[in-house]
Amino acid sequence: MIVDVVMPKMGESINEGTILEWRKKVGEKIQLDEILLEIGTDKVDSEIPSSAAGTVIEILADPNDVREVGEVIARIDTDGGEVISNLVDPVIEPENEPVPKKEYNVPKTPITKSKVFYTPIVMKIAAENELPLNELELIKGSGRGGRVTKKDILSYLKDERSASIDNRKTQHVVSPRSGRSEEMHHMRKLISKHMMESLATSAHVYVMTEVDMTSIVEFVKTEEKSFEEREGYGLTYTPFIVDSVIRSLKEYPEMNSSISGTRVNYHREINIGLAVAIENGLMVPSMSNCEEKNFLGLCRSVHDVATRTRDGNMNPEELSGTTFSITNFGVFGVSIGTPIINQPNVGILGVGAIKKQPVVIETSEGDSIAIRSMMMLTLGFDHRLIDGAGGSRFLESVRHNIENMDLGDAL
Repeated sequence: MIVDVVMPKMGESINEGTILEWRKKVGEKIQLDEILLEIGTDKVDSEIPSSAAGTVIEILADPNDVREVGEVIARIDTDGGEVISNLVDPVIEPENEPVPKKEYNVPKTPITKSKVFYTPIVMKIAAENELPLNELELIKGSGRGGRVTKKDILSYLKDERSASIDNRKTQHVVSPRSGRSEEMHHMRKLISKHMMESLATSAHVYVMTEVDMTSIVEFVKTEEKSFEEREGYGLTYTPFIVDSVIRSLKEYPEMNSSISGTRVNYHREINIGLAVAIENGLMVPSMSNCEEKNFLGLCRSVHDVATRTRDGNMNPEELSGTTFSITNFGVFGVSIGTPIINQPNVGILGVGAIKKQPVVIETSEGDSIAIRSMMMLTLGFDHRLIDGAGGSRFLESVRHNIENMDLGDAL
């Protein structure tokens, strides 16, 4: 029996995936639940197990191809039948190919020692672009056995034209010495795409404020040892910030909304997206229903999502559904930043490093200077919905909640 392998649905909002790598070749045996291929989506890269045991008889997508959810990408014969092909566009040898109805005038060159076959679509593109065969032979193919694919020739033509334009623009300019060049990692490409889409979608505006973290810093120093003995992991500053943000989101629900066309969707749940740096980029896992959690519950959620994200154990569903996001670039010693909004949120909070500074303390008895642990907060918001006054009031609310948190009942 022939079993179709289709592009799996990796999450509610994911409609397509990119083929990253096939772990099996055509003709190879595969067991049930053995890894067949690796797929990348706009949320996460995943290893896909085989849904049947048998022989891989056909592969219908090359690495880097994008396929829609539900589209057939391979076939497995559970009875171990005949292998069909492993090419997206099968090669037909000239001696077996019927005479085409339309001839393309491709300039001919002497026959080389090694016989190379090109698919009809590749030959058509070469003819339409007046690409001589000797230049066609210079293209490095990414298909099986070095076969030149449609994507290869289109990429070559695009690069050649760009190089020609750039050469005309810079022919009188001395270029610097070229350095190392490499292809972007799949995740870096997705992050680049999302960031540019966010900038094109939301009208980004930023407001910033200083926050006195002294009481929280002293509290963490006092409680960190007993907390780690009890919970098995360290107490960080992040849960205090998350707790303060949740309180402010309840007070200013427009910051916990999203825009769909001309409609504003106010979300009942507060799902905090927490940016986590990983080896090849950044992920923003969602902590769902934060409005229902007490402070200890938030500590556990922050530790859980951060650990599983760094270990690569997040499910695709957990990387979507955020209603507001927080990114802590302060862990790298940075004081101020202007983060890009995580779509479809309308707000994102940037957290800077905590640093000791001399601060003027105002009291009824007079002013004095004291050393305090200070931190900068940056709020990025979508000006299509949130005005400067609204963003400022929200950020001031977060600052007030942090500085006036009841630490006695926190743990």
